[in-house]
Amino acid sequence: MVDNFYNYWKNLNWDFLSLCINQKKACDVEHALSVDKLSREDFMALLSPAAAVYLEPLAQRAKKLTRQRFGNVVNLYVPLYLSNLCANDCTYCGFSMRNHIKRKILDAEEITRECLAIKAYGFEHLLLVTGEHEVKVGMNYFRRYIQKIRAYFSSLMMEVQPLLQHEYTELKNLGLDGVVVYQETYHFNTYLQHHLRGKKQDFYWRLETPDRLGRAGIDRIGLGTLMGLSKNWRTDCYLLAEHLLYLQKTYWRSKYSISFPRLRPCVGGIEPISILSEPQLVQLMCAFRIFAPDVELSLSTRESAFFRDHMIPIAINNVSAGSKTQPGGYANHEQSELEQFELQDNRTPKQLAQAITDAGLQPVWKDWDAYLGRIIH
Repeated sequence: MVDNFYNYWKNLNWDFLSLCINQKKACDVEHALSVDKLSREDFMALLSPAAAVYLEPLAQRAKKLTRQRFGNVVNLYVPLYLSNLCANDCTYCGFSMRNHIKRKILDAEEITRECLAIKAYGFEHLLLVTGEHEVKVGMNYFRRYIQKIRAYFSSLMMEVQPLLQHEYTELKNLGLDGVVVYQETYHFNTYLQHHLRGKKQDFYWRLETPDRLGRAGIDRIGLGTLMGLSKNWRTDCYLLAEHLLYLQKTYWRSKYSISFPRLRPCVGGIEPISILSEPQLVQLMCAFRIFAPDVELSLSTRESAFFRDHMIPIAINNVSAGSKTQPGGYANHEQSELEQFELQDNRTPKQLAQAITDAGLQPVWKDWDAYLGRIIH
């Protein structure tokens, strides 16, 4: 019996899947573009090298589905970095414990200043981010501040270290709506090569995190891989789709989102082992939109303004804006040395909102009210 995704994942053969994807032909791509509902084989075809010359029909199909399922609206959110303290040593992250950078944990007064600065931009949807340090920035810290932060915003998500199921349940009762957890890569040996010290070394603990989220009844679960870690982004993203399918079937009450982060320069960071070009990123996003039409696809300020402006109308319905990747970055603009990685789209929220409007779409700052959902204890 498959009682968590790990037991499903261990029966998926990376090399075999890579071979299947790379063997797809033009006729397989054309078939995938012609059917109403994609099979796993069809999704492989849309991820394959053979689909590279079909970007225009891929984009047209994706855009049609995006408009059908989400209308002409694009949701805006912003990340709030609470801390850059981390107990992990990861080769690709500016917060890694081996990096000699200034460390910062926001206190109550600083959090209030950040919330007020973010609210002044008009945001109602917040993503809390920290380095992974369960002692100094763990459950006691979250218990202290989650409700206070939630009081400023209509919805609250979190991207922090994986927690226990009962801890997610507790945070949900304090006002947490969703959790983002990237597996980084689904290739076991590659994962070990990039996670050198700390609890994040435990591949299985991280892989089972969305199961704990689902069992805890978390409303929104965000998934993703970090493109550039493994040698084969196509296989990593196929396994991401398998993970999504498993979760949708098992924890059907939760909603899901997919993000597409590419490895970005940071203090002490590595060079990508493989390069995902912008045309390939377009192919990937369109493939996911066609494969999972109802799933939220998110695009962050890791990507350039030019790329985001062209991709949002095609397949994206959730974007960050005006992001700062350092603790205290909104109220204090002079702390760039604390940031996790470099951003490419440095426009203000107002400038991005105007670009969305110019594309004939509606930027949405708020699409949820507490009274429409559960009661927060």
